[in-house]
Amino acid sequence: MAEQQKKSNKQINIELGEEVAEGVYSNLAIITHSNTEFIVDFVRMMPGVPKAKVKSRIVLTPQHAKRLMKALKDNIAKYESNHGPIKDIESPGLPMNLGGPTAQA
Repeated sequence: MAEQQKKSNKQINIELGEEVAEGVYSNLAIITHSNTEFIVDFVRMMPGVPKAKVKSRIVLTPQHAKRLMKALKDNIAKYESNHGPIKDIESPGLPMNLGGPTAQA
């Protein structure tokens, strides 16, 4: 049992490189899944531009996807307790122009 406690007390050192630390802006996430993995594509949509680009793709096991969902739920609750409720706006569906002008050639 003492050995089990030693293992659980070990810390993981996580390195965050400069490029990754800058982050990637995304205003749309598309989630798909198979029986073995969840895929989350983070997309950046620009106002008035009918074409969007996937900026990042994350592949998760179902177990990690569920842990991520729980962590997001917990963090949203903490955020809302400090800053008030986050207003949920209905998604207009795709394609969307994010309030900008329609693209013209």
